This record gives sequence, C-alpha cells and structure tokens, in this order.
Amino acid sequence: MHKIIDINNVRNFQLLLKFNDGESKLINFKPLIGEGISAPLLDKAYFSKVSIDNGGGIEWPNGMDFCPNFLKDYVTNSEFQKESKVS
Repeated sequence: MHKIIDINNVRNFQLLLKFNDGESKLINFKPLIGEGISAPLLDKAYFSKVSIDNGGGIEWPNGMDFCPNFLKDYVTNSEFQKESKVS
C-alpha cells in the first residue's frame, strides 16, 4: 500500500506529496475541491491545515481526506497533477 510521508504546500491549492517509495508528485487539488465537505478547503489558510493521516493519506480537520492509493495511482490526468522528480 502506498503511503504519503511528507507534504509541502506549494501554492494555489497545489501540494507536493512524497510517497514511501521515494516518488514525489505535485498535485493541483483545485479541480477536486469546492463542494460539500471539501468547500472549506477553498480558503487557502484552511487548505494549509492538511496533514498526514494514520493510513498514510492526507486529511483536513473537518474530516475531508484523500486516499494515498488514489493520489498515487488514479490521479493521472495532467489537469490534476504534474510529475516531479524531487528527492
């Protein structure tokens, strides 16, 4: 199972996520948030409160979360991510 081991809030709803296999991905979350439980994440100060949850995914204080497998394997559309080779 994939796990996120580090998060860097880059800019404009983009997070640089480092996975336990050493890969890093820069993901634009703007298209993934904005309605329902994710609406508070449109506030940049609130968005920056992201943390790593016990399962290796990411979460916010209101319970909004993303599974690490989704972020690693299923977010492949270039609109959502940019590959990054950050060590």
